[in-house]
Amino acid sequence: MTKILIVDDEDKIRELIIKYAKHEGFETDQACDGMQAVELCQQKSYDLVVMDIMMPNLDGFSAVKEIKKTKPDLPFILLSALGEEYDRIHGFDVGVDDYVVKPFSSKELMMRIHAILKRTHHQEITSGDTFQVENMIIDYAARTVTIDDKRVQLSPKEYELLIYLVKNLGIALTREQLLQNVWGYDFFGDDRTLDTHIKLLRKNLGEYAKYITTLRGVGYRFEKVNA
Repeated sequence: MTKILIVDDEDKIRELIIKYAKHEGFETDQACDGMQAVELCQQKSYDLVVMDIMMPNLDGFSAVKEIKKTKPDLPFILLSALGEEYDRIHGFDVGVDDYVVKPFSSKELMMRIHAILKRTHHQEITSGDTFQVENMIIDYAARTVTIDDKRVQLSPKEYELLIYLVKNLGIALTREQLLQNVWGYDFFGDDRTLDTHIKLLRKNLGEYAKYITTLRGVGYRFEKVNA
């Protein structure tokens, strides 16, 4: 059975998420702060963590960073009343998969959880397959990106976004296509999530960011450019 850890210092929010999660067939554990979440993740295995940001003892950002040291592929959804772009960028930068601003719809949260679990449980990557452009190599089996023989540190979502762009080389992808295929659901509301990830991905790719072209009013495209 799929097991989810719910982390929030507010009892009512934990109880609400657990109620909906159990209705969806998930097994749940709960923690009231980041420190307890880190301890539980060291002791048990989870398929996904829903994590609040502003908590006593250890905040959500710090807890995610600590847990990622030993479980880098564990997916996270951050919950917070913080809605500024900096907070979103910081959350994605530490490796979270999604970001939900309070107050939120419990049904929407469950839909996002299902979407992330579907991606993590059903990888469509061919073992041993690679993609190379100049000195950038993507190893699909190892889920790694190297530039000039140096490993590029990408968050799981940045990696998935890059892979989708690469596998549609030369094709103009709309914002809606990217959100639906990379995030796994019909995204509604604020779509700055996509722009934030593109910004972070370009930053991490350095000079290779030139291959990601912005199509104003449409979306993005990965294409080979003239040197």
